[in-house]
Amino acid sequence: MRKIILSVLGVALILGAFLVANYLIANKHKPKPVVPKVVKTVLVQNVQNTTVPLVIAANGNLVAKERVELYSEVQGIFQRGSKLFKPGQKFNRGETLIRLDASEYYASVQSAKSDLYNSIAAIMPDLRLDFPEVYQKWQTYLNSFDLNKTTPKLPEISAEKENYFITGRGIVSAYYNVKNLEQRLGKYRISAPFNGILTEALVTEGSLVRSGQKLGEFINPSVYEMEVAISKSFADVLKEGEAVRLTSLDNLKDYQGKVSRINGSIDATTQTITVYIEVEHEDLKEGMYLEAQLDAEKVENAIEVDRNLLLDSEEIYVIKDSLLDVISVKPVHFSDEKVVLKDVPNGTLILKKPVPGAYAGMHVKAANTSEIPEAVQ
Repeated sequence: MRKIILSVLGVALILGAFLVANYLIANKHKPKPVVPKVVKTVLVQNVQNTTVPLVIAANGNLVAKERVELYSEVQGIFQRGSKLFKPGQKFNRGETLIRLDASEYYASVQSAKSDLYNSIAAIMPDLRLDFPEVYQKWQTYLNSFDLNKTTPKLPEISAEKENYFITGRGIVSAYYNVKNLEQRLGKYRISAPFNGILTEALVTEGSLVRSGQKLGEFINPSVYEMEVAISKSFADVLKEGEAVRLTSLDNLKDYQGKVSRINGSIDATTQTITVYIEVEHEDLKEGMYLEAQLDAEKVENAIEVDRNLLLDSEEIYVIKDSLLDVISVKPVHFSDEKVVLKDVPNGTLILKKPVPGAYAGMHVKAANTSEIPEAVQ
């Protein structure tokens, strides 16, 4: 029985080996499957050189054109006014921003004015006897003298003897001393130089204000300026008064500004020139971040394409007989998304969008060739 089983297994093994060998021989000469060649479809555009205006992109923050930092030149207690001294409070031109307690200093001013009045009154008898021709004008001045009003200007001294007499009595020096005190008395009240709004308040009513202390900031919210840095290569093409388009970061609002000033010097570190753009709009606030589009020069015989179409070797892909090829170009201006190119012949078919894995000699198919734009805008 054992010999019979081994004989059957041997015959089965030989038969299986024979069948496998025949299968391998039959499939040895079977042709390999041909992998279909994939041709990518690309978007192309027909080059027509035109005049391309260069637009310089810049950005910056708005700063009020009229702004005043408030400082105290005298010392005193901050008195409450008709309006609160708080950020956001609006004041009209001439309204009192800050008033300090000047009662003590006011008394010293009144004392000096009284001394001046007494000095003039004391010389009146001598003027009547020695200088009767000038007596009347001094008498008129004395009659118009009011301690509760600003000290009037002294009568004009016409004669030399009159000058010696008046100066010798200390009238002139007393008068200028009073005027000096009156000038300083006016510093206890700070008024608004223009219609504006308070953006910073560093003191409160009732606090002691010291000389030289900063009190706050006051701005005119109707006119703003934005400082931007432009490449020195555009220094000769930018002009004052040129219109500038300004946009917000979300591109939802546009504003119209103009170049108000151009710095006359170039930053030695960055090789840029500072340009100031003036803009007015009720929606604007100080500190807002805006992007500016400045019109510079115009480039003749050029095209504008996406930056990602330009290779590092300053070449771009063109389509010739359904194959990709490269040609050298001359980039003349770069923006965030676009590049202006020269030396691209008219009628050349170039890529409109970049192709992943593109290489020179790659087979491609132009999509919608009947709808290819005639000019590159």
